[in-house]
Amino acid sequence: MTGTGPVRPLVMGVLNVTPDSFSDGGRFLGFEEAVAHGRSMIAAGADIIDVGGESSRPGAEPVSADEELRRVLPVLAALAGAVRLSIDTVKPEVAAAAVGEGADLINDISGSLFSTAAAHKVGWVSMHMQGTPATMQRQPRYTNVVADVSKAVLDRGRLARAAGVHEIWVDPGIGFGKTTEHNLALLAHLGELAEAARAEGFSLLVGTSRKRFLGMLDPGATEPAPLTARLEASLATAVWAMVQGAGMIRVHDVADTVRAAALVGATERTGVAA
Repeated sequence: MTGTGPVRPLVMGVLNVTPDSFSDGGRFLGFEEAVAHGRSMIAAGADIIDVGGESSRPGAEPVSADEELRRVLPVLAALAGAVRLSIDTVKPEVAAAAVGEGADLINDISGSLFSTAAAHKVGWVSMHMQGTPATMQRQPRYTNVVADVSKAVLDRGRLARAAGVHEIWVDPGIGFGKTTEHNLALLAHLGELAEAARAEGFSLLVGTSRKRFLGMLDPGATEPAPLTARLEASLATAVWAMVQGAGMIRVHDVADTVRAAALVGATERTGVAA
């Protein structure tokens, strides 16, 4: 596990300052609402808040850097010092400005901003995505999803290390250009990715929270369950990821996940969990 946080997997709280995110689109677009939600996640035990100003839901269209900066910078400034901050962006100018307001981790779904992270001496997430948010769910295909995704995130992690990044997280990108079957295969093999990441000096980050494929797992489901009915599946996959070696879980339901993480941490310390 990277850093000096609690002796349990870390919990990253999602703060979408957007009008169109899949989970809470528009609820936290206003400055006061966004800051209040960030503070509520801090009070619930979040170790890091991941602030994003551009939706990455399937089918989402990009926004301008100026608009993204307008959304995220005041929120970052308001939360700085209260908790560790991450910026969820694919734009180097947004990442650099966010670091100036207190972010010290770049959560990069494009897998391309390691040079920015190196230049600003902050951490970086190597996440896998096939295509772009606008195109990623249009019939995604892989030769072998586990091997293809693992190679991609580890190779980018090595590039980041060579560039001078000292804190590197790898994320298989559950739901980003993957079918339900792809997502389940990646979850089944998380232990292998965690072990390979550790061997390189990287850590594993996983985000399944409230994603569409979770709503399709009930027997006989023909339409995904609503977001309000995905908590149990979100927690189940989060705990699975933790036990398989994930050092951090990205979630919307912080309090529930923190309690689950505390139990995983306690069982690991007593040798119950591998």
